[in-house]
Amino acid sequence: MKTASKATLLVHCADHAGIVATLSQFIYEHQGNILSLHEYGEGTGGQFFMRLVWELDRFTLSQQECQERLDAIGQQWDLRLNLHYSAVRPQIAVFVSKEAHCLYDLLHSQELGELEGDISLILSNHESLRSVAEHFKIPYHVIPVSSETRADAEGAQQALLKEHQINLMVLARYMQVLSPSFAQSWYGRCINIHHSFLPSFAGANPYKQARARGVKIIGATAHYVTEELDDGPIIEQKVTRVSHRDSVADLKRKGRDMERQVLTHAVRLHLEHKILISGNKTIVFNA
Repeated sequence: MKTASKATLLVHCADHAGIVATLSQFIYEHQGNILSLHEYGEGTGGQFFMRLVWELDRFTLSQQECQERLDAIGQQWDLRLNLHYSAVRPQIAVFVSKEAHCLYDLLHSQELGELEGDISLILSNHESLRSVAEHFKIPYHVIPVSSETRADAEGAQQALLKEHQINLMVLARYMQVLSPSFAQSWYGRCINIHHSFLPSFAGANPYKQARARGVKIIGATAHYVTEELDDGPIIEQKVTRVSHRDSVADLKRKGRDMERQVLTHAVRLHLEHKILISGNKTIVFNA
């Protein structure tokens, strides 16, 4: 059965009465059929967040007309609106280094038709995973990075991202820190997986740090990338129990399972337009 074409509207504004009614009435007046509506309000003096999805089969407005009408509503009510259409598939670039588990999980999800976007580019600072890209028939570009060449390397990466019309960057165990300017230019459009339960054990060798502390749980965290290392808005986390019997190698093995699950889930949430960023946190709808 053919999937119906849909529109998704994300709303962020000061919390006040009438927002849900106004936007629902707008959809109804133009013969749209609402499929889902999720909202979260912090009450008077706080913020309001909403995700509204409707079918387009009988919707009477063109995309341009719809955007114009919504812009007018947004100005009237002081709303921040983002409108997305299911027919438009975001293009994804995956950044990798030498570890393949997160990349494989993303590619497998795409192969199964589980991503509402297309991985169209893989960028790396090593040759190690070229065979993976070739197996899935995806362009693979190696751009070595060092402290001396970082600016030129990021310039080459940005050129490739522009050439491939990339909408989302995914750092799938990419073992390089993005420069502040690069991170800022992709704010809200770049997802990283950190192999620990942030904010604990940030930086290098988190499993060694965790074992030294005798932790009883370890975790993985997917977050948006910001200028501050491992400090961006958190999208998804997962934990598992460990014990004193687990070696560092055991912790890494258990961690890899969580990393790939958490990263792929975070990417799906982003592609399905289920996330709103509010300061340094996220509002995640229907996770």
